[in-house]
Amino acid sequence: MNDMRILMVCLGNICRSPIAEGVMRRKIEEHGLDWTVSSAGTNSFHIGEEPHRHSQKVCSINGIDISAQRARTFKPEDFEQYDKIYAMAEDVYDDIMQIAGRKAKPERLDYFLNELDGERDQSVPDPWYGTEAGYAPVYDLIERTCEAIINKYK
Repeated sequence: MNDMRILMVCLGNICRSPIAEGVMRRKIEEHGLDWTVSSAGTNSFHIGEEPHRHSQKVCSINGIDISAQRARTFKPEDFEQYDKIYAMAEDVYDDIMQIAGRKAKPERLDYFLNELDGERDQSVPDPWYGTEAGYAPVYDLIERTCEAIINKYK
């Protein structure tokens, strides 16, 4: 796709989806693609906040600055604005469908990890509940999945 628009969605838009947005943005630049990427959350706990400090740190270690991102809530109109919406987890997928109601376009929504071979409807582990050490494996999983998306659609 020449001008793909991607939205990464997790629960609070401060851990998983900001990492995915940052990683995908860098990969889009590296591949010279005319794609856009953004992120959102399905709850409103963190609206306007920057990504979690551990998300920022793991991205920074990998040469990506996500400090300018701010959390926002997923809205039904996102189905009109994005070609592909990736849910980071099962509860997030369900929340997206509930929030969107009749505006939902299920053909545009998928589990993020479904882009990896052998993964079906699996959730990206939420590092929020663990220690800083839990962010590195989540980053690696997101990085591999973003690369798979690039290779599939470019």
